Amino acid sequence: MNTENLHYFEKAPIAKAVAHFAVPMMLGTSMGVIYSILNALFLGTLNNTAMLTALALTLPLFAVLMALGNLVGVGSSAFISRLLGEKNTDEVRHVSSFAFYSSIVLGLITMAACLPLIGTIVHALGATPESFGYTKEYVTIMLIGSPILILFFTLESIVRAEGAAMTSMIGMLLSMAVNIVLDALVIFVFHWDVIGVASATVISNLVACVYYACHILTKSQFLTISIRQFKATRNILGNVFKIGVPVFVMSVFMGAMSLIFNRYLAGYGEQAIAGFGISSRLLQFPELILMGLSEGVVPLIAFSYTANKLRMKHTIQFTIKVIGALAAVFGVIVYLSSDHLIGLFTNDPQFIEMGSYILHVTFLSLFITGMTSLFIGIFQATAQGTAAFIMSVIQGLTLIPVLYIANRMSGFHGVIWSLVISDIAAFLVGAVMLYVLRNKLQPEVGAVGI
Repeated sequence: MNTENLHYFEKAPIAKAVAHFAVPMMLGTSMGVIYSILNALFLGTLNNTAMLTALALTLPLFAVLMALGNLVGVGSSAFISRLLGEKNTDEVRHVSSFAFYSSIVLGLITMAACLPLIGTIVHALGATPESFGYTKEYVTIMLIGSPILILFFTLESIVRAEGAAMTSMIGMLLSMAVNIVLDALVIFVFHWDVIGVASATVISNLVACVYYACHILTKSQFLTISIRQFKATRNILGNVFKIGVPVFVMSVFMGAMSLIFNRYLAGYGEQAIAGFGISSRLLQFPELILMGLSEGVVPLIAFSYTANKLRMKHTIQFTIKVIGALAAVFGVIVYLSSDHLIGLFTNDPQFIEMGSYILHVTFLSLFITGMTSLFIGIFQATAQGTAAFIMSVIQGLTLIPVLYIANRMSGFHGVIWSLVISDIAAFLVGAVMLYVLRNKLQPEVGAVGI
């Protein structure tokens, strides 16, 4: 960790420190939305619906691989930032080496366990006879590349934990740029269709992994990927996985909940599914901006938790204000232009009306979801494993009964509003837990200001 990064951790004004850590993460997460759209556009030029279906069907697999990367990466990064606040640099080296090699091993285990079951996995993803072959090709490449994909998410997290937020963002943007270039080559030059697009994803992540590894080897003062520093002590395993496991569970759980939600929505026709699909894509951009903000400040909160709790308190207060301001700006834009936004995708007046309604309802909870993300980040940063685990499952557990009751009582409207109700429930649970833990998170009596 260089002097500049240490300055942002310890002495920079709160607004500057939050911007330093959060803005690169916000840009990185939002660019991911653009990348996913471009990826589909390149494959869409082949005018083959089965290929696009295969691309959509493999999203849950990619989400699981990302969850496995976060299992190690998020838990390790929060622990690393707390150790830096304690000035325990020797343990930082052990944790970073553990994160690097355990991610590779986890990827190899995933590949070895899943490749023999490739047919079963493709069927479970919902492949049709027309898309089965393309889906199998994509899944095969993704599983072969799973050690690289899991390592990418881990390295991005631990680099950010040291305060190198710009390096973290550059790695994400580098992966996106390489992927776009390779997509163009494999589609228009080599004509490799689905296999080419999947291979481009793996290769672009490999390039980013090499970039992160070079940063650790040449510029990082404390992080290391040396096998000699590898340790898997009870302390390391406990601190990494008590935060990493809830993150993993949340990713898998929410994926399962989305499948259940879509089944309810399917009962109201294709327009309902398509309208929600478009609305959720439009909502994804501001949600990822707020999520990037909440995830971006986790290293700063974790460092301050062990080094200066008063600074941590001010960081959280400032972040809440930014979440409120961003949610208000996005909300005004949506409520003034929802019909025009939905109209970018269709000319059907009924479709526009339904999509606009869904957009209005789901945007009501934007501030709440932003705050819920911040609660989760606070629990991760401060090693509150039980609270983090509760937050990882509460929204899904709430959604199931709410969906059933709301659907019975209000039909389509109930299904849509169930999302808002479950968001509110998760927010209230997080707020209560934060209140209960307030004494543990309070600045010490007599703590100096920032």
